[in-house]
Amino acid sequence: MLEISGLMWAGTIGVIVLLLAVDLVLAAWRPHRIGFREASLWSILYVLVAVGFGVWFASAHGGTFGAEYFAGYIVEKSLSVDNLFVFVIIMTTFLVPEEHQHKVLTFGIVLALIMRGIFIAVGATLLSLFTFMFLLFGLLLIFTAVQLFRHRNEDPDVENNVVVKTARKIIPVTDDYVGGKIFTRVDGRRLATPLFVVLVAIGGVDLLFALDSIPAVFGVTEEPYIVFTANAFALLGLRALFFLVKGLLDRLVYLSAGLAVILAFIGVKLILHWAHVDISASVPEVPTPLSLGIIIGILVVVTVASLVKTRNDPSAKAHAGCLHAQRDTTTDSG
Repeated sequence: MLEISGLMWAGTIGVIVLLLAVDLVLAAWRPHRIGFREASLWSILYVLVAVGFGVWFASAHGGTFGAEYFAGYIVEKSLSVDNLFVFVIIMTTFLVPEEHQHKVLTFGIVLALIMRGIFIAVGATLLSLFTFMFLLFGLLLIFTAVQLFRHRNEDPDVENNVVVKTARKIIPVTDDYVGGKIFTRVDGRRLATPLFVVLVAIGGVDLLFALDSIPAVFGVTEEPYIVFTANAFALLGLRALFFLVKGLLDRLVYLSAGLAVILAFIGVKLILHWAHVDISASVPEVPTPLSLGIIIGILVVVTVASLVKTRNDPSAKAHAGCLHAQRDTTTDSG
């Protein structure tokens, strides 16, 4: 078992909060269009921070836990790219000005960290009390993988999302972004701006992704500290990665299919672990180094195949994928 003191937990959370605070201050102090050079520098910085933490963590707690951290980080990083697809869809749907996208993403990451922190605490508690939760988590990931693969060529309908529609009905919303404010006053009335609706949409998306990503990372490690840090460092780099690769996202045509395979693989791994513990020790388990190699291999194959496909067929376009078929609104009015 990995033993992490309360002081270490506090210090880790403090560093993550500090990095988030810097992002928030920069977004509020100087809203602007994030260029390729700036996005590259921030992306490199966050990757170096994540890798540096992993190297220190492995040296301090052993290579096994270090491998689990890096496997969890890569899983979360790969799943977070699918987050980026949906973020792009949300930004496009609500016509978010480029100078405010930094702020939206930073708040979205804060919401994601809060929700994933809650899911990690609940998930770790359930796994420690009931070993059959490994079976349930495994089945959930396999179901998600099947649905994602079936609908890999579709995009989520953000505008008709029930959370977004409810928010619009309950809270009056202005027509414009009012300088990037979340709330404003018009004729003495307190109104929300479209930025509030965007944050609600991103929060709802973050909740759905947490339902998949937390069981997935528990598939490579049972340690709550590793699950939290892998999620946190993967999400911290998400804001810069959005501006760095959003032009490339359309070319990753096989990403959704690849993520479906990864989720299915981790689901099987969780079920094997449950069977090993609850049924028979003779049931084989998938070791972490092998999991890491398989996940990296899938991502490499998906990326190369996608780039080759779009080079040969420029009209091919990637989709975020979704868990259920989208309603065809074009036939409703006929």
